[in-house]
Amino acid sequence: MISSLWIAKTGLDAQQTNMDVIANNLANVSTNGFKRQRAVFEDLLYQTIRQPGAQSSEQTTLPSGLQIGTGVRPVATERLHSQGNLSQTNNSKDVAIKGQGFFQVMLPDGSSAYTRDGSFQVDQNGQLVTAGGFQVQPAITIPANALSITIGRDGVVSVTQQGQAAPVQVGQLNLTTFMNDTGLESIGENLYTETHPLVHRTKARRPERRGTAVSRVC
Repeated sequence: MISSLWIAKTGLDAQQTNMDVIANNLANVSTNGFKRQRAVFEDLLYQTIRQPGAQSSEQTTLPSGLQIGTGVRPVATERLHSQGNLSQTNNSKDVAIKGQGFFQVMLPDGSSAYTRDGSFQVDQNGQLVTAGGFQVQPAITIPANALSITIGRDGVVSVTQQGQAAPVQVGQLNLTTFMNDTGLESIGENLYTETHPLVHRTKARRPERRGTAVSRVC
């Protein structure tokens, strides 16, 4: 009876974890660049009472064994990096990634983080930043006298300035890809960090060279 209660408890704990993951997915249904998770489980050790093929008599063997399981446990929360839906925002600085890749940003300590959230803004220094204020890398500076900002499908950032008819390129949005993006660690604020050596980061490149594109969603 005690073992039955323990096994049932492991099932309840596992389902609680599953419900927590589902609840977090639902809570972030409107979060830019959010990728849903799924809980992964595995069964626990088994108590072997009788081995398959054991002798049942002098001339017969048992076709199957007798094993009693001891429950279940969660072993991972896998993030599903599938393509999300695009939405209209009417903001010329909003972009979305179609395909694989992440934008690289700088954290306050100088280290790098990565995001799929392309709802960019311009800070008081004219730097292109995320909604959380993290500077896009490589840095892109928007001139103070810029009348409009254009971001192309190839990630080229251009501005139209007063007195100039043609747009001027001021920067380039690059995408960083990973061999194992499920190995990235979520740190909140729509950001991920590397977990060496699990993710195997590749060199950041222009979107058009990676079979992906930066799509305007304004």
